[in-house]
Amino acid sequence: MQLRDAGKLRLDDPIVKYIPAFKIRNGFPDAPPVTVQHLLTHTSGLPGEAAFPYWTDHDFPSIGEILKALPTQEIVFPTETKYRYSNLALALAGEVVASASGETYEAYVQERILEPLGMTDTSVNLSPDDRMRLAAAYSRRLPDGTRRILPFTDSRGLTPAANMSSTVEDLAKFISLQFQDEKAGGTQVLKGSTLREMHRVHWLFPSWKSGRGLGWSVRQFGGKTLVGHSGWVAGYQTQIGVIVEDKIGVIVLTNADDGSPNTYLEQAFNLVGPVLLKAAAPSPKPSPPDPAWNAYIGLYTDPTFWDVEVMLLDGKLYLYNHDYPPEENARGALVELAPEGPHTFRMTGEDATGDLVVFEMGPNGEVRRVKVGENYIFPKK
Repeated sequence: MQLRDAGKLRLDDPIVKYIPAFKIRNGFPDAPPVTVQHLLTHTSGLPGEAAFPYWTDHDFPSIGEILKALPTQEIVFPTETKYRYSNLALALAGEVVASASGETYEAYVQERILEPLGMTDTSVNLSPDDRMRLAAAYSRRLPDGTRRILPFTDSRGLTPAANMSSTVEDLAKFISLQFQDEKAGGTQVLKGSTLREMHRVHWLFPSWKSGRGLGWSVRQFGGKTLVGHSGWVAGYQTQIGVIVEDKIGVIVLTNADDGSPNTYLEQAFNLVGPVLLKAAAPSPKPSPPDPAWNAYIGLYTDPTFWDVEVMLLDGKLYLYNHDYPPEENARGALVELAPEGPHTFRMTGEDATGDLVVFEMGPNGEVRRVKVGENYIFPKK
């Protein structure tokens, strides 16, 4: 996404533009070519893994070996028809980064993401000394109650998919980035609008309950949008999740194959999240409404005889359309008018259009007409 913002690639570019060696058997010639965005949403139709049994023998191939073996593999689904999480796709995404930037994937991530964010305990490729700092990797609990210690995973050519090691403190810095909404620079390694773009659904599952953003999973949780990602290599299961609107993130790192991090993540959001929100909420000190707003209160109509009421409620100014009452919640039809200037307000709220509402005043200080968006309503006589 940094490279896209810098004009060095487009999300709809076919990946063969950056990886000329991308050659794979394709039984779906009419399907769109595999693009950068397909890799990020896991809708490329690619197999889940490269053509090696590395999760069995822990002998991981180099990226060169992965590319050389691609012609022995085949596209599983036509692009943009099914979701399938693919470590192969992420390995290729790392090659796109290297090709478009002119740097190795490891160097790019270190210089452009980890260092600016101050993630000093995060590594794409762990040094031997840092490997000694890792929590031991354990298997699931065996029938006799013991666990096996599992070998370290160096995924080599699969590095963009499965090779990052980190700490809770460092991942908190990464999560904090997700709440920022400034232009890129310094610790803001990606501008806010691009972060929001990554958090949005770009692939919706048939259930309409969850989907994929760009790199992120996206789902509904407790009536809010939860974006996150999980990880699993031998002996480690992890999960991070972020509710951006609440500015709350949860990090769960476990060092066992039966760690079940998502259970703890959801319980943290359920039990700790509301407490954090309450503690962070400012003390309610509603300011009294502007006395001048009293001149706007009343019933209005338009030439088609729709009735619209402007009212004060709990110190705020609202617009209410009498001709479109909600079926269940009467307050759901209230549109808040947020002041923007003299006699000028903005329609705000979840279902509001964002249009300006301008009260045009007559010489006697009464409302002559109201411009709502590009149209007008008039005081009802």
